[in-house]
Amino acid sequence: MTARSLMFQGTGSDVGKSLIVAGLCRAFARRGLRVHPFKPQNMSNNAAVTDDGGEIGRAQALQARACGVPLSVHMNPVLLKPQSEIGAQVVLQGKIIGNARAREYQALKPKLMSAVLDSYGRVSAGADLVLVEGAGSAAEINLREGDIANMGFARAANCPVALIGDIDRGGIFAQILGVKAAIAAEDAAMIVGFIVNKFRGDASLFEGAMAAIAERAGWRAFGLLPFLADAASLPAEDAFGLGDRKPRAQGAVTIAIPMLKRIANFDDFDPLGMERSARLVFVKSGEPLPLADLIILPGSKATIADLKFFREQGWDIDLLAHARRGGRVLGLCGGYQMLGKRVSDPQGMEGPPGEIEGLGLLDVETVLTAKKMLSQAEGACLMNGAPFRGYEMHVGETKGPDCARPLLRFANGELDGAVSESGRIAGAYVHGLFADDRQRAAWLASLGTTSGVDYELTIERTLDKLADHCEAHLDLDGLLAALR
Repeated sequence: MTARSLMFQGTGSDVGKSLIVAGLCRAFARRGLRVHPFKPQNMSNNAAVTDDGGEIGRAQALQARACGVPLSVHMNPVLLKPQSEIGAQVVLQGKIIGNARAREYQALKPKLMSAVLDSYGRVSAGADLVLVEGAGSAAEINLREGDIANMGFARAANCPVALIGDIDRGGIFAQILGVKAAIAAEDAAMIVGFIVNKFRGDASLFEGAMAAIAERAGWRAFGLLPFLADAASLPAEDAFGLGDRKPRAQGAVTIAIPMLKRIANFDDFDPLGMERSARLVFVKSGEPLPLADLIILPGSKATIADLKFFREQGWDIDLLAHARRGGRVLGLCGGYQMLGKRVSDPQGMEGPPGEIEGLGLLDVETVLTAKKMLSQAEGACLMNGAPFRGYEMHVGETKGPDCARPLLRFANGELDGAVSESGRIAGAYVHGLFADDRQRAAWLASLGTTSGVDYELTIERTLDKLADHCEAHLDLDGLLAALR
């Protein structure tokens, strides 16, 4: 028996599609339904390693967790990882198939639909319900030809659509009614109802507005969803809002993270941001690196390009001054590569072939290679003795004298990373270190403070709160009735 499905498309980007789907995944799973998430096409440099050895967008990983099911590459068959303003790496069913500029990708999209539908069939197998997330806006009519992300998929899969609008950004009538006016009648016929998200204030004052939108659009109102501040605890997929996060006014220690242009896997730092003892600062372009107890260089989807960007901001000068003062530095994945003496990309894996001088704080050199490492990882940190669980997601091999002092030892005996002679500069490829309470507590202890967060419990409780929120404010029975 084929699973029933419902697709959630937005009036624009960042209207809350990912979190609403996650909340509904948990809510319907709690009703005893076998629920699976699906997103035909995603664009994000924040990815997760799947149980079947590939990678998918972070949002689908969170949604799968909400469902209580293992991660699969088929939950997000097409993942685009931006490497420049006009180009991205294309990952198909968990594996890299190449790089494409925006115009090249438009020509490629129709060829990907068969793989998308194949993955959709696999995700549907064994499920009662598939909740599908669209991408961007349902009204991107300039991209409609060959579309696989929104109405193109909905029509091909005969999947009904619920439209989500964001009242927090204003113009909700224009958002929802504008979508109907902009798209073809055949596409509009796929939409069965709408949700208004991020409402603040007295909901009773908006009842007439919901009815007016429903009457004019001819679509059912599935609910008005109030803004939920707790949702900020969940891993985000896009880095757009990182620079807007206000650091905690006080904290026993300050941890600074430069906002690289192609920052990747930035959810590495979410657990640190929850700690009351830590003041986490995301440093935007044009701002200096602040005085800090620890500076972390994050992952990057384009290491050489981001290293150039790092120098353009003058952050290399700030970082070297921090190191001369005896400050601690940690590089993760691409950030680890930048800390070395040289990064080479002879095959053009992340941009034009070339090489660049590194920051020189670690005596190592990196060569980017075609083989991508995607695996779960566990072991212990050799610098603090604490165990860890995380994952690897990188291209490149890093070698040099400082690798004789590795940062991590895996459970199978393999080693990762490097530590300077002083012990104050370190780097490794493993992501997710700070999501492990044991490892995060050890790093905070080394900085002279303590941890007070159970990260995994916080995520589970927040997913339950999100599900409760959806149960309270959305017509879940109406959504189930709309399934096809």
